[in-house]
Amino acid sequence: MRKVLKVTDIDCAHCAAAMEKGISKIPGVTYASVNFLTQKIILEYEDGADFNELLPLIKKAVKKVDNDCDVAH
Repeated sequence: MRKVLKVTDIDCAHCAAAMEKGISKIPGVTYASVNFLTQKIILEYEDGADFNELLPLIKKAVKKVDNDCDVAH
């Protein structure tokens, strides 16, 4: 499955890369790409994974890098 999420207030490519790394470690996530210019996360996850269970983990990974950032879908 694939989703595009909006993320707010990413300041730099380094933060985006750190978020990408954290999101990619979440069980069930097969691909994550964070772009600070477009303020978007491209997310791919396993067919059996529940997005509603993944979203809080994604938000936590983003906040861990930058507490001012937030994720919307």
